Order: sequence, then C-alpha cells, then structure tokens
Amino acid sequence: MPLYEYKCENCGEFEAWRSIAEIDIPMVCPDCQLTARRIFSPPHVISLNSGDLALGSRASKEPKLVQRNREPDAPRYQSSRSGRPWAIEH
Repeated sequence: MPLYEYKCENCGEFEAWRSIAEIDIPMVCPDCQLTARRIFSPPHVISLNSGDLALGSRASKEPKLVQRNREPDAPRYQSSRSGRPWAIEH
C-alpha cells in the first residue's frame, strides 16, 4: 500500500497508508474528523552515482574494456558421417 500525504485546514499535514482502490474515498483527519485533501509529494528516488556510494576502486564512470587475445574455438557441431543426418547415432 502506498503512503499518501494529506492536509487538514485545521490541523496541518499528516500521512496515511491507503490502498490504491481507496484513492477516491475522502480521507478524514484523525484529530478533528474534518475532510482532508491529498497533497502532492514527489517519490523518493535513490541516486546510484559513483560519488554517492562508497564502493572504493570498483566505482567508475565508464565500464572496463574486456579483450580476448585468443582465437575462437572451432564450431561444436560436426557434419553427419552417415547418409542419414537426421538419425541420432549412439
């Protein structure tokens, strides 16, 4: 369930956990029992920049380049030795 913020004209702001199905049902202030209106609150976003995390030398702005210095292996398939390539030989 999401946490919504509401504002009562008499008591001020408060938060309430409500299901999405209850979005259109008016919220009642828990203190004075008047109808409160929902206010916009931006979502909490976590930044994963390298400066925000203490990862040491693993944190970098660009990925490392990995190179292979060997030739690729030969293909793993072999042509059929018999005249029936669809037959499985045991």
